[in-house]
Amino acid sequence: MNVDQPAVAVADEIELVGIEKRFQTADGVVHAVATTNINVRQREFVVLLGPSGCGKTTILRMIAGLLQPSAGEVRVARRNLWNGGQRDKVALQELGIVFQEANLFPWFSIEDNVALPLKLRGVGRRERLEKARALCDLVAIKGFEKRWPRELSGGMRQRAAIARALSYDPEILLMDEPFGALDAMTRDTMNLEIQRIWMSQKSTVVFVTHSIGEAVFLADRIILLSPRPGRISSVTEVSFPRPRQMAIQTMPEFQAIVRTLREQLEAMG
Repeated sequence: MNVDQPAVAVADEIELVGIEKRFQTADGVVHAVATTNINVRQREFVVLLGPSGCGKTTILRMIAGLLQPSAGEVRVARRNLWNGGQRDKVALQELGIVFQEANLFPWFSIEDNVALPLKLRGVGRRERLEKARALCDLVAIKGFEKRWPRELSGGMRQRAAIARALSYDPEILLMDEPFGALDAMTRDTMNLEIQRIWMSQKSTVVFVTHSIGEAVFLADRIILLSPRPGRISSVTEVSFPRPRQMAIQTMPEFQAIVRTLREQLEAMG
């Protein structure tokens, strides 16, 4: 059962050092994330879990360079992501991002959507379409490359969004509740698929979810965040061998972790 499990290296791929985030709103300052330190190792699958409004997405967006921390440093592949008000372009190239909505361009075919980041990087059409078709095969939507986004189901559109995020071979994949809008059976399928893709690509993943079961199924490590201002409440190691199958959810050991995390969330009120 432990065949082909990616080795977790010692080096840190992501380092959040004393990060904090405050937002200025019409009603005053909102303290979204308290002073927090998080390290993510190379090839590790880390899940950020917590109640609504605890800062999960804010932390992910700070890692992605979409939000600048109010304090502290974000380091990606041992480079500071922010230098003053400017983002480090080399560090940004390490990052691929998948959101809850696929956000595909409706006027592009699936293969052109997947290839778009390569087009923006100046890659020739033939080369980028070859890469897009290979990625469509990887995410199991081969045969749908010429289709329009409206012709695909929600799960298939998310597969295309994952392929697009992988198009330029990022070392780090950031995923913000990518399966939250899918039905339960499709979500289970996508959890199996993202595990397979992660094991194949040997990338580092930071994954945001509200689902305790999804977190335990996918993660090497679960970081539970407290209500706003978000801070680390607990860190749970998940050591089940890979590849994991859905049947693992019936195991007493799996249910024990789920129960403990649920109790911790309930205690937060």
